[in-house]
Amino acid sequence: MKPIKKETLKNWDKSLSEDIQHKTLKRALTDSDLAKIGLKQENAAKSTFRFSKEIKTLPVTNQKKSGRCWLFAGLNVLREIIAKKYNLKSFELSQNYVAFYDKLEKINYFLESVDDFLDADKDDRTLQHIVRTGIQDGGQWDMFVSLVKKYGLVQKEAMDETTSSSNTRVMNQFINVKLRQYVAYARKHPDKKDAKKTQTLEDLYAFLVSNFGTPPKTFHFEYVDKDDTYHIDTKLTPLEFYNEYIGGILDDYISIINAPTDDKPFYNNYTVDYLGNVAEGKQITHLNLPMDEVKALILEQLDDDEVVWFGCDVAYYGDRKKGIWADDRYDYEDIFGFDLTLSKAEMLDYGHSQMNHAMVLTGYSELEGKPTKWKIENSWGEKAGDKGYYLASDSWFDKYVYQAVINKKYLTKKQTKALDKEIIHLKPWDPMGSLAL
Repeated sequence: MKPIKKETLKNWDKSLSEDIQHKTLKRALTDSDLAKIGLKQENAAKSTFRFSKEIKTLPVTNQKKSGRCWLFAGLNVLREIIAKKYNLKSFELSQNYVAFYDKLEKINYFLESVDDFLDADKDDRTLQHIVRTGIQDGGQWDMFVSLVKKYGLVQKEAMDETTSSSNTRVMNQFINVKLRQYVAYARKHPDKKDAKKTQTLEDLYAFLVSNFGTPPKTFHFEYVDKDDTYHIDTKLTPLEFYNEYIGGILDDYISIINAPTDDKPFYNNYTVDYLGNVAEGKQITHLNLPMDEVKALILEQLDDDEVVWFGCDVAYYGDRKKGIWADDRYDYEDIFGFDLTLSKAEMLDYGHSQMNHAMVLTGYSELEGKPTKWKIENSWGEKAGDKGYYLASDSWFDKYVYQAVINKKYLTKKQTKALDKEIIHLKPWDPMGSLAL
């Protein structure tokens, strides 16, 4: 291992002391934010909130201090179906209700998963991944589908938010203590694990009820439409509400991804091992496609006035106050004088980027037949962006969007044929499972 020599540092310091551009940057950064220094004001006009195709949607929601973006995005897709059918101007489905059962099912999924490793070495990588990850707020589209099909839906007022449901960090810590306690006990006493598992499930169910509230068994669906006409549908079970007001359309949708890495050839289906929530639920699957095909499918669905659930990485080139993700708004390379280029495949392969947020696409702008920017319904409240709506440049979209949920009717013959291929299993820590962590 080659050390850094003090003489080398001395030479570098001398060189920097003679560099006017470096000295200017150093002075500027003393009291300025890096993102502001790198902002290219000349590109601001590219990020206006005006779109050539725009689906009018309901006001944004707010996940607050929780990682439930995928649930909020899924419910925002479904509420648009209900709002359109019944002429509603304001409506939310209960995020707390679905989140309650997501936590419960994840607890059970964890307990069942670690039973596969009772005799494994303590440092087995898969075991360590499972126990270190524990229970988190994240999830995938197919996990959302499994929850809704098993437990149904309720209007938000039937099970409103609590402080814990909107601020999940401490609650998750206590759940994970109990889960790791089970792992330690079951590995020492495998003959007694079933009783311990049952007790852990019961204890944590009570804990969830304390934090989230008791999920309703029936509720009244009460609303006033855009014509100010009052309606009420009484004593619905959550599954009755789902079946009557949504129907069986969730089976029509699939997850498509763009992961241009060597280990994931296009036109194949992938799943991530030990990733899920409902033990008997839908297997998480992704059809990997080239980015131009992913975008073409998204555009087709938006053109039919149907919003699109999608997963991306929001860690880079963003202005959360203005609600803009656009890599071409920043010019860090010229400022710092070094190259920052990584391909999308390299970003995935070497841990630079992965999915960490799900939202809903509601529109786009195009020029000469190609998209230039995308309109996004976020779930961070109304105080940022355009009343909570965000936008992404098309170049940012190419780099940092990894997943979208598309109705199968839009697939080409080649894409449809690919769905019949055998599903390829990925490691539990693959970046295509990161949204659920």
